[in-house]
This record gives sequence, C-alpha cells and structure tokens, in this order.
Amino acid sequence: MHDTLNITIPPKVSPWKELKTLSIIIPAYNEENTITQILDKIRAVLLIHDIEKEIIIVNDCSKDNTEQVILEYINTYKENRIKYLAFPANKGKGAAIHAGILQATGEYLIIQDADLEYDPFEYNVLLKPIVHGFADVVYGSRFMGGSPHRIMFFWHTMGNRILTFFANMFANLNLTDMETGYKVFRTDIIQQIYLQEKRFGFEPEVTLKMARLKDIRIYEVGISYYGRTYREGKKINWKDGVRTVWCIIKYGMLTSRYLKQEAITTVNKIS
Repeated sequence: MHDTLNITIPPKVSPWKELKTLSIIIPAYNEENTITQILDKIRAVLLIHDIEKEIIIVNDCSKDNTEQVILEYINTYKENRIKYLAFPANKGKGAAIHAGILQATGEYLIIQDADLEYDPFEYNVLLKPIVHGFADVVYGSRFMGGSPHRIMFFWHTMGNRILTFFANMFANLNLTDMETGYKVFRTDIIQQIYLQEKRFGFEPEVTLKMARLKDIRIYEVGISYYGRTYREGKKINWKDGVRTVWCIIKYGMLTSRYLKQEAITTVNKIS
C-alpha cells in the first residue's frame, strides 16, 4: 500500500549552521486589537545564532479591520520579510496554517497565534533543542516548567490533558500538551505531510501523522501561557473538543495515509 510507506528522516548534522531562517506562520481571524502587538514582539525578538525571521500572515477572511491594520504595518516596516495572504472566504485556522506551510522558505517554521497567549520572546527556548542538533520537532508545553501561566478554566485544562492522553496512546508518545499552539517543525518534513483538517483538528492530525515518521525526533520545552477568556476573544469551544476526539480516532486508527502523493512517489523511486 502506497499510503503506509514509511520515510526515514535524515538528521541535520549541523543545524546551528544550516538554520538560517525561521518562518513564522500567523493565522489571523478578527485580530485587529492584537495583531500589531504580536508583530511588534516578533520584530523585537533577536534569535540565537543570528537566525533571520520570515513572517507569513494568513488572514482567514476577517470581518473586522485586521486586513487594514496588517497592510498598514507592512507598509510601515518594509524592511521586514513579511508575506501576506488573504482568504476570500473563512476556511479555519488549520487551512490558514496549511497555506502558510506551503509559503515557508525557512529551514524551520513555527506556528504563532495572532493573539497574545503565546510569547514570541520564547522562540529561543523552542529553538534550543534544534540548534543543539537534537530535535526535528519541538512542542511548547503549557504544563511544564516554571514560566508564568494564567489560571483559567478547570474543565478546559482537564479536557486538554484527556485529549493529550488519548493522542499519546495512539501515537505512542508521552507529550504533556498536544493542543499547544506553539509547535516548531522542520520545514522540509512538514511540507511532505498530507494535512486535511481545516480548523482546530490540525493539532491532533499533525501530531499523529508526525509520530508515524521513522526516526522523527520530537521534543517538548516548558513555555508560559497568557490565556484569553471567551470575552477577550478565545475562539475554541466544546464542538472543537468533540472534533478533536474524532480526529484522534480517525488519524490514529482509521486512516493510514500521512504523506502527500509527491512524497510517496519520491519514496517509491528511491526504493
């Protein structure tokens, strides 16, 4: 079966030398109040080993003034590498991330929400296992370490832990925070992954499909978390939790394909 082929991930011998650019993918939907602040923070971050930043903003057909704010920002800071994509219709966070992944040219990429829940000043914490040559993928865990965490919903936290438990069970991993928004991937690897989920199902899908790659090296580091309430703009709800359960079952048990067709073809030619 083509869709059960397994590819071996060659390790980066000297990632601190090869990692020239980090692509930062920002899916944005109705974020006119925070997008400027998050872009200011990203601009202010100095990455270790003089790694450059490529910012990719994907506007998921926002209904507020997000687009106008972004375009004014790009015009003001022309010296920055900022790509801007705009969907003509709302497609979901996962779809925006897919579009950003296709546009990424950096050796590694990170997902950055357009709100202020995740702190760009922790990019270097996430990059540390990569530049030291240990990791292909790094997850930022909100449940590890001593960094600041806003105390919020008990059942939301329990839901995250339960979903992570079931994802770990199917993926044979021991993550503490599968649903985290901070994930760093080797670009050449994730661009081969066949991704389907258009909304928040991206998180379990990418986790379960990454876990199928032979010799993939996944790390976790503790990060801070400045959560928002629903009144402050939080978008995920219980329906997304139900969808996540379905995605864990689907990609953990029912679906074997995890590579794009061109990646499968390449593996066939090599073998």
